[in-house]
Amino acid sequence: MRLHRLDITAFGPFGASQSVDFDDLSAAGLFLLHGPTGAGKTSVLDAVCYALYGSVPGARQGSGQGMTLRSDHAAPGTRTEVRLELTVAGRRLEITRQPPWERLKLRGKGTTVDKAQTWLREYDPATRAWKDLSRSHQEIGEEITQLLGMSREQFCQVVLLPQGDFARFLRADAEARGKLLGRLFDTRRFAEVEKRLAERRRATEAQVREGDAALLADAHRMQQAAGDAMELPELAPGEPGLAEAVLEAAAVARATARELLTIADRRLTAAESARAATGRELADARELDRLQSRFAEARERAARLAERSDAHRAALERMERARKAEAVAPALELRDAADSEHRRTADAEARARALLPQTLADAGAAPLAAAARRATEELGGLESARRAERRLAALVEERAGLDRQERADEEVRQEAETWLADWETVRTGLQSRVDSAQEAATRAEQLAVQRDPARRRLTAARQRDRLTDDTEAARQRALAAAEDAVEARAHWLDLKEQRLHGIAAELAANLTDGTPCAVCGATQHPAPARKTAGHVDREAEERALTAYQTADELRAQAERHLGTVREALAAATAEAGDASTAQLAEEAEELEGAYTRARATASGLHAAQEELRRAEGEREQRVAAQQQAAVRSASRVAGRDRLEREQAALEEELARARGNAESVTARAAQLERRAALLTDAADTARAAEDTARRLKDADARLADAAFRAGFDTPADAAAALLDDTAHRELQRRLDAWQSEDAAVRAVLAEPDTADAARRPPVDLTAAERTAADADRRLREASSARDAADRCRAELDRLSAHAATSVRRLAPLREEHTRVARLASLAAGTSADNERRMRLESYVLAARLEQVAAAATARLLRMSSGRYTLVHSDDRSGRGRSGLGLHVVDAWTGRERDTATLSGGETFFASLALALGLADVVTDEAGGVRLDTLFIDEGFGSLDDQTLDEVLDVLDALRERDRSVGIVSHVPDLRRRIHAQLEVVKGRSGSALRQRGTG
Repeated sequence: MRLHRLDITAFGPFGASQSVDFDDLSAAGLFLLHGPTGAGKTSVLDAVCYALYGSVPGARQGSGQGMTLRSDHAAPGTRTEVRLELTVAGRRLEITRQPPWERLKLRGKGTTVDKAQTWLREYDPATRAWKDLSRSHQEIGEEITQLLGMSREQFCQVVLLPQGDFARFLRADAEARGKLLGRLFDTRRFAEVEKRLAERRRATEAQVREGDAALLADAHRMQQAAGDAMELPELAPGEPGLAEAVLEAAAVARATARELLTIADRRLTAAESARAATGRELADARELDRLQSRFAEARERAARLAERSDAHRAALERMERARKAEAVAPALELRDAADSEHRRTADAEARARALLPQTLADAGAAPLAAAARRATEELGGLESARRAERRLAALVEERAGLDRQERADEEVRQEAETWLADWETVRTGLQSRVDSAQEAATRAEQLAVQRDPARRRLTAARQRDRLTDDTEAARQRALAAAEDAVEARAHWLDLKEQRLHGIAAELAANLTDGTPCAVCGATQHPAPARKTAGHVDREAEERALTAYQTADELRAQAERHLGTVREALAAATAEAGDASTAQLAEEAEELEGAYTRARATASGLHAAQEELRRAEGEREQRVAAQQQAAVRSASRVAGRDRLEREQAALEEELARARGNAESVTARAAQLERRAALLTDAADTARAAEDTARRLKDADARLADAAFRAGFDTPADAAAALLDDTAHRELQRRLDAWQSEDAAVRAVLAEPDTADAARRPPVDLTAAERTAADADRRLREASSARDAADRCRAELDRLSAHAATSVRRLAPLREEHTRVARLASLAAGTSADNERRMRLESYVLAARLEQVAAAATARLLRMSSGRYTLVHSDDRSGRGRSGLGLHVVDAWTGRERDTATLSGGETFFASLALALGLADVVTDEAGGVRLDTLFIDEGFGSLDDQTLDEVLDVLDALRERDRSVGIVSHVPDLRRRIHAQLEVVKGRSGSALRQRGTG
């Protein structure tokens, strides 16, 4: 990478535009950047860094957006800008960056913030012209970082060599060196490996603990099942040997449970034998008691049978008479049926004759049948008259229908004429409604277009009013924060200056005889400086610095908030314009009202159109109905004449047929009723005669049957008969007495029962009590055996589950052991890691070896071959090893810590270290060649000879076509280095001057 030109405008202390021609300065190979304190030497380097990365190192970036980079000396209308022209990776590029800029508004009062701008251009040698590549901050940042191969932090360490940082690096401990090297070489992936291993160790440990907890839970359940037969191991989850101890305790518990089960089995067998013996004794006692009770009960039943013997003989005689009467039963049933039928037909005949005329009331069956036939013949002659009568009724109804149709058509014609008379007025009104609604719809569309912009302007105006107050409040807060930051910075600088004045006393406080002074290297300290009253120590200065940084951060936050509020206010003002909020609200309200009224009117368009279409359709229907009614009226005239002629002929025919009756139908009804009455009377008379003959025959057969059965009269036979219910009840009583008698005789004849009756009574209660005690002892033994078996089964199940858990956890335990060992090795806490070196430190140690080797090549020349930098992986105190850095003194042949170097030695050692680090980082970043370097301060601590040697080393860099810029206050360098870039400080801002070039 080679810098060609830098243009600065309104940046840092430079109020006007300044330019630096690095090609001119680099021609000499070595150039000096000098100027008084606060003139802006560092700002030149910040401008280079800002052009490449869009930010500057450290707290100088301010709020992070770059607004603090603007020069306080710049004119209000001048925009801050940095333009850098450089060659990198064989491409000549031009980068232009403009940070955010708060400027006055072009219209109105107040300020607005312009966003940051970035341009990237590339020079095309073929066309000898610049071509634009990008204007995107992100794209340009990624492109530059990829070309340089370095982040901003690496660039500031490698190209802008800060000697103070490397002096601290030489004296720092391993942890501080690790932080710096980690940022430069990006060893986060190795730290991530350590983190991943630690996380995996914690995860596997948690899983092992979880498995052990489940195993202990099984052990507790086994202890609950086994009772006092199991003792749990006194181990926590995750401790070694827990699984083996649990399995061993489970085995002991299982063996104990099996022994208890064997004892319970033996007790159960004994109880079952005792229960069987008592059961047999109880069964014998119950059987004897049953037989004795059976014999006593049979004797009682025999006595009751003897008492009922007379009743039994009477029942037998009653049953014999009933069997004889059963032979007369068919004749009795036949006579009863004939009598019932005769009474029924006689009653029917009497009812039929009561309905006949007096002249036929006593007539026989034959005369009644003849009269019925004559009435039927007369009824047949009235059939044609019936048809004529029905036709006449139809004609009358038809004429009535014609009259109804005529009246309906007349109503239709009159209603149509009335409605059509007002048609033109109705049509004109409906058409007017449609036209008005269409006009309102058009007006509503126009108002809708105007309504949304009015609403947006009103919202913006209200936001503008609110943000105006917020802007003033934010401005006041930003002003107060800026004043606090200025006061805190002044206080910090005062304390820092006081501490620098008394730094000799602070350094002298750490001096001991025989130990070299860190400033002069002397081992004798005859007159060390003493602290004065009011001495400012390091802690006071750091507290003041912290207070200043806090105040500056609050100032930056207030400025960012002010910028945000101002941007929002500018956007709202641009949207709302100059009109007041009240005026805009009134305009929006008027537009909304007009729009609402137009929408309301337009909403009736569809209804008006539909109503007009319905009215036109109704007009067409009414005209058609009027015409059809006229046609139907004309056709009905001929039909009415035909019906009148047919009606007259039918009325003449019916007058002849109905005689004295009101109608033919009435006459036919009279004849039908007369024929039916006569026929019914003839039929009932014949039926009565037949049933009388059958009743006489049945009486004769009944008398003969009763005499043959042995009864004096038919009535005696009827009285001896039993119905089914009485017969079954009597038979049941006879059968029951016979069965009971046979059963009693059988029981009294049994040998066992008779033998039991002769024996003494049995004590059944005592036998049952003995058997109950045996049952209870058997249940207790069975319950004890079941409990022992359940305990044994539960212990077997839980032991199997525990064994399965142990086998399942075995691979996880192995993995945890392996991961824990790797994590301990990577973290440097393992006993196998003798130097307690972390993985990241191991990688950084390799990089530090490369840096020390590269730095030694230059340090030998700067120190006239005296000093060599070497890497040490020895442990320092109780800390970890790996990032130690020692210097080997060729004059004494001893190796010592870099913190023992004097001030001048520390400078050229740190310079050599910085140049070596630049070479290593460059190679690490992909070998990008760095043709322009800057070295900041530190040359004042060198004597003339050492300064010459250092300058010779730097001048030797020109052999590889490099240019080196030295930033220093040392006056002697102005004589030694002819190419100079001077920063001149003035009240209107700083300026740049190039000397000794061209």
